Amino acid sequence: MDLLDLLQWPAMAVTVLAAWLVASQSKHRRGAGFWVFLASNVLWIAWGWHDGAHALIALQIALAALNIRGAFKNEPELAAKVAETTGSDVTAR
Repeated sequence: MDLLDLLQWPAMAVTVLAAWLVASQSKHRRGAGFWVFLASNVLWIAWGWHDGAHALIALQIALAALNIRGAFKNEPELAAKVAETTGSDVTAR
């Protein structure tokens, strides 16, 4: 077993922390939760790449897109700045 095999454990812990934060009624904690979820997506992708888990990688990419959307929906001011700069609505339904 090499060190990358152990990456699944911090990935799991970060995912649980993110879920706890996103479930908060505090806007600040909820917003932080989406960014922590993005960190967990990166960890899971790294582990999946190492382990050859292609379906897991695809899932994490899809979830990362949803987490980015959630982060922007939680912060409308940030979403407005991005939309103004890029000309696209990241929170489109």
